[in-house]
Amino acid sequence: VQLQASGGGLVQSGGSLRLSCAPSGRTFDNYAMAWFRQAPGKEREFVAAINWGGSTMYNEDSVKGRFTISRDNAKNTVSLQMDSLKPEDTAVYYCAARPVSARTEVRTYPYWGQGTQVTVSS
Repeated sequence: VQLQASGGGLVQSGGSLRLSCAPSGRTFDNYAMAWFRQAPGKEREFVAAINWGGSTMYNEDSVKGRFTISRDNAKNTVSLQMDSLKPEDTAVYYCAARPVSARTEVRTYPYWGQGTQVTVSS
């Protein structure tokens, strides 16, 4: 089972990017989907998550009001719209999936994508 993340790149501070994640090999009906990120030398941290029914969770301290997670259950995809990007958002972004309900802890997600690099220049 693979989760394919895409949409990363280089953007100037204040710019926007949209990340997408699509699974291959299976569907994730009734799974929560999430985005995490890992900057060099730092631990992987929770960014946002969305349940099958559409309820969402965010890392309020770091992305509140700037990032929006969404999913299209018919297309089996999840997206992360990132606006007003800051240099501190620079990281590798990973999508992940877990059964039923969203959680913020890395260890609770059994399925992970390969990551996509986001670099925000000042």
